[in-house]
Amino acid sequence: MTTRRERANAIRALAMDGVEAAKSGHPGMPMGMADIAEVLWGDFLHHNPTNPHWPNRDRFVLSNGHGSMLQYALLHLTGYDLGIEDLKHFRQLGYRTAGHPEYHHTPGVETTTGPLGQGLANAVGFAIAEEVLAARFNRPGHDIVDHHTFVFVGDGCLMEGISHEVSSLAGTLKLGKLVAIYDDNGISIDGEVHDWFTDNTAERFRAYGWNVVVGADDKPVDGHDGEAIKKAIATATSQNEKPSLIICKTVIGFGAPNKEGKESSHGAPLGADEVAAARKQLGWEYGPFEIPQSMYDSWSAKDAGAKNEAAWNEKFDAYAKAFPELAAEFKRRVSGELPANWAKDSAAYIAKLQAEGPVVASRKASQMALDAFGPLLPELIGGSADLAPSNLTIWKGSKNIATGGAEGNYIHYGVREFGMSAISNGIALHGGFVPYDATFLVFSDYARNAVRMSCLIPAHAIHVYTHDSIGLGEDGPTHQPVEHLGSLRLIPNNRVWRPADAVESAVSWKKAIERAGNPSCLIFSRQNLKHNPRTEQQLADIEKGGYVLWEPSEKFKAIIIATGSEVGIAVEAAQALGDQGIPVRVVSMPCTEEFDAQPVEYREGVLPSWCRARVAVEAASVDFWSKYVGLDGATIGMTTFGASAPIDKLYEHFGITTPKVVDAVKSVIK
Repeated sequence: MTTRRERANAIRALAMDGVEAAKSGHPGMPMGMADIAEVLWGDFLHHNPTNPHWPNRDRFVLSNGHGSMLQYALLHLTGYDLGIEDLKHFRQLGYRTAGHPEYHHTPGVETTTGPLGQGLANAVGFAIAEEVLAARFNRPGHDIVDHHTFVFVGDGCLMEGISHEVSSLAGTLKLGKLVAIYDDNGISIDGEVHDWFTDNTAERFRAYGWNVVVGADDKPVDGHDGEAIKKAIATATSQNEKPSLIICKTVIGFGAPNKEGKESSHGAPLGADEVAAARKQLGWEYGPFEIPQSMYDSWSAKDAGAKNEAAWNEKFDAYAKAFPELAAEFKRRVSGELPANWAKDSAAYIAKLQAEGPVVASRKASQMALDAFGPLLPELIGGSADLAPSNLTIWKGSKNIATGGAEGNYIHYGVREFGMSAISNGIALHGGFVPYDATFLVFSDYARNAVRMSCLIPAHAIHVYTHDSIGLGEDGPTHQPVEHLGSLRLIPNNRVWRPADAVESAVSWKKAIERAGNPSCLIFSRQNLKHNPRTEQQLADIEKGGYVLWEPSEKFKAIIIATGSEVGIAVEAAQALGDQGIPVRVVSMPCTEEFDAQPVEYREGVLPSWCRARVAVEAASVDFWSKYVGLDGATIGMTTFGASAPIDKLYEHFGITTPKVVDAVKSVIK
């Protein structure tokens, strides 16, 4: 019979071997946390390797994702579809063992981690989703949603500011099913952290309202004592009133006689001689990547996982008999399928808007869309970073998750833009929800790395940004976004929508909701926007990201491309030019990425290559638009920061006006 230490040593051996084979990686953390991982995965974690997507599984997140070989070893040993060849080819192209864990790439990985602290934020999102889903679907005697979220964190995670944002909120929300295990090894890449990280972590988390689990005399739990670790995790999971932080003292690179406890084991291979010495010290008598069958038998979680899932299926069958409608709705929600009436009802609302033609700010149009779509989508859950009255993200059916019980669907995030966005990713990945979050566009900079992770994971999160240009006026350049639209558009797999009126705003929400498994950014104005007349075909073409909004009666000589509030200026310029005998086409381009994804025939029909006289108009950095206007075209927009003044003065001052567009068109025609 294998011992705890022998099981943990299997992790250590695979971690050493994987990093050594790759000639790069981080062996120290997996070796240091192996004993903790052995206890958690062997004694507590409810999961099924043969069905990684079982809805009621516990979630495990490796926030200190540089130690990815720890997770790969665990997945391999417990029986997931991750073979020894994948581990032998750690960090190599075409294998499922990337340098940092990647969702969709490796079975059993719940989220993509690596940027420190964001895994902890994702875990908070998982815990929020579990709690809200349980409140919505559980009934007395029928706890079909009942699982924990476990997250490993390191010193780097806790140094990152995002850890404060999300841990503070988790404590306030009393997320009792969240358990974080802190690897307190005192080492980071630069060396011993006592010169730059001396926080009293226990008191910090107690102040957040967490249940802090330590050992005797308020000292950390011995991270290499299996029974002490087991007792600590049992203590954490025995209560549901507060999130728990278990502080474990470990030795980085445990078992490597010359490098354990040193930064030299953190982010580089140990070297062949040190690996051999570690094998001897650990008593591991097997060759590289050699795991005896008795060890596989000891580690396998397939039988236990199948039993756990079968027991849950039995509970769910009883639930379905007692509450058939709720059971059907639960299945729909966790599968990510939209309601049967979604397509018809959302299209009807958009057609109604087109007929009525409201003149409102697009942020107000966004709220109107939420009022229309919210009742159709019980999975919609959103929040704002302390800007709800400005972002207009609270709709008629919004109820605070902290007080709304089963109907809770709104999260007051406080001023936590980065944490909010990363939490949204976790909620999306948990399943059962379509999350949205909101702040001012200028503050997307605070959130940008979480938005990048939305696209990379990818996660079906909707990021809402209002006050989209110098059009917000008197608050001045600190709050007026300039480069932000271009920056968000540069992120691969993103969809950035900047609608021109209420109709385009509703379409942008519809497209974002329908973009299953992938994120979108919705960009809305503070100021009112004119309604644009459209034919049925033009209305349908909005979804394609770019379409002909204004067409002259004779063959056009130039094209004006515009987004958002500047579409109105573009149409006015086209009308003025038409009066002067210069026919001009206007293209509204609410989403450049969606337009670029259309067939070449459609794109050529909107922006024909023969017409090189083009002008792009957007109250943002002009550099982005060169891909559409080319060397022969012109751009009207921002080349500097904004200024503090009323909106009409600002547009005049920066030359974003109808006369300037008219002049630009004439210049490119010449």
